Amino acid sequence: MRKNENAVTDKASSLLNDMDQRARDIFREIVENYLSTGDPMGSRTLSQLGHINVSPATIRNVMADLEHMGLLTAPHTSAGRLPTQMGLRLFVDGLLEVGDLTEDDQQNIAARLAGTGQNMEDVLTQASTMLSGLSHCAGLVMSPKTDAPLKHIEFVVTSPGQALVVIVTEDGMVENRVVTIPIGMPPSALTEASNFLNTRLRGKTLEQVQDEVARELETAKQELDDVSAKLIETGLATWSGEDVIEKSLIVRGRSHLLDNVEAAADLERVRLLFDDLENKKDVIQLMELAKKGEGVRVFIGSENNLFSLTGSSLIVSPYMDSQQKIIGVLGVIGPTRLNYARVVPLVDYTAKIVGKVLS
Repeated sequence: MRKNENAVTDKASSLLNDMDQRARDIFREIVENYLSTGDPMGSRTLSQLGHINVSPATIRNVMADLEHMGLLTAPHTSAGRLPTQMGLRLFVDGLLEVGDLTEDDQQNIAARLAGTGQNMEDVLTQASTMLSGLSHCAGLVMSPKTDAPLKHIEFVVTSPGQALVVIVTEDGMVENRVVTIPIGMPPSALTEASNFLNTRLRGKTLEQVQDEVARELETAKQELDDVSAKLIETGLATWSGEDVIEKSLIVRGRSHLLDNVEAAADLERVRLLFDDLENKKDVIQLMELAKKGEGVRVFIGSENNLFSLTGSSLIVSPYMDSQQKIIGVLGVIGPTRLNYARVVPLVDYTAKIVGKVLS
């Protein structure tokens, strides 16, 4: 967690300790109403709910104190109150009651992910799509880098001018990348390239293979067909180039970010967020922070200045392999006004199932 995140969380915790039970109850009602409706809540409305047995005047005094503490804000002079970003952080860290997913939800998630088979890309793409659908936000999944020992590599023609580089690791995971090949490349060149790599990669990591093959390729070019040598170089460049960074983040459900957008300011916020998701690099940096510890992380608004999160929340959790090693991160991004009580356990459970399926 970055320093500014720590400062926000520490201040929120300190404010929570300063609040008596009445203030906590009033604050909780206002935040839960905001998360449910998006509307500010006034003292008279809160009093009429009957959950808090004090007069509207007393409620107004407490609301004024909460506003002075930086937890509430009044959008208009005579309106009710809304939680600030600090208020949302305090609520999420100290007052949020997170329940378990229903058994139907758990079975649905497990079945949909297990049904994708063992192809890692299919599993992660399905996880991103499913998170988006269940949360009504954009689903994000950051795929792991391939550092397991390799077992097999193969080049497969998919269409004129394109081939699929398929890599299988010793632990059974399958990854693939599309590469450009000369139109009309003979099958023998694909076979020769595959054989050249397979004799050198078994039991080694992709990084080790890249270094070794890059050295050997210079001396082996005389023995290889020119087309085969070019294919090997292209395959290695594809697996080590910057495009791998772009492909490591899977985003689904961007359209959900447009739900309930009414004000021009909200539309501009979503436009900036779309740009960030398209760029991906800053989003990946932020999700990398979630790999530094176990459990769900919640980034609210502009707490983290890596990208334009103002007005949005990112909820992420790492997923692990069979050795309990963190290999990737998944989660959702949406407006700050979302159902944290549902989304937090949703992200947490999905991360656990993805880890089991990939293991």
